[in-house]
Amino acid sequence: MNPKISFRRVSRTYPLKDSVFTALDEVDLDIGDEEFVTVVGPSGCGKSTLLSLAAGLTAPTGGEVLVDGEPATGPGPDRGVIFQQYALFPWLTVRGNVEFGLKLASVPRAERRRRAEHAIDLVGLSDFADALPKTLSGGMKQRCAIARAYAVNPRVLLMDEPFGALDALTRVRLQDRLLDTWSRERRTVLFVTHDVDEAVYLARRVVVMAARPGRIHSVVDVDLPYPRTEAIRLSPEFARIRNTVWQAVYHQSPAASAL
Repeated sequence: MNPKISFRRVSRTYPLKDSVFTALDEVDLDIGDEEFVTVVGPSGCGKSTLLSLAAGLTAPTGGEVLVDGEPATGPGPDRGVIFQQYALFPWLTVRGNVEFGLKLASVPRAERRRRAEHAIDLVGLSDFADALPKTLSGGMKQRCAIARAYAVNPRVLLMDEPFGALDALTRVRLQDRLLDTWSRERRTVLFVTHDVDEAVYLARRVVVMAARPGRIHSVVDVDLPYPRTEAIRLSPEFARIRNTVWQAVYHQSPAASAL
């Protein structure tokens, strides 16, 4: 089976005043259809650059990024992107925000409403469909952003630290909500995070990046069953995998992580 997303010797450089900064250096990675993959690594390792390349928001300076075997030459409706910032329109209700992308795509009103209601229900916001963003908590705003991405029916979700600004309890609840939604909708997910526990809890595989230049240090399989539960989070096997990822992230050789 062909991978859903492929990075083929992908590099990304940025010109500086007197030199060139290499954000990514010849990254090779395949992500399967309906797979949930998380990416962790030290600051400056190119996690967000990797996601931006998959989204088509940035072009590689070397190699190629493929989605369904075709070059990702720009953004597309097949890929939904969710950032840490909610970026909701304050004058629109939850429903209005979720319908916005569908309206731009000229989806008929009845179909637009049906798809929006389905996405809002998936993230557990049906009771707040008519609420304005100013009345929502941070976690509810992020759920609205996730619903907006789901409504356009992308086959790939690209998530850049979407829970990073939330408190610990809300973060855990949204992790469970996201996994529940993924189990029902079965999209491919590439999820960037700086939190090792989150990376292990969500994923089938954890990609550990090494910094400067950004490259793949290791890929750790998470051989834990779904649905993930609190019991799994407290299990010895979870602790073992977490420690493996932690060691890979925070105990890389000085040369690999030097500024």
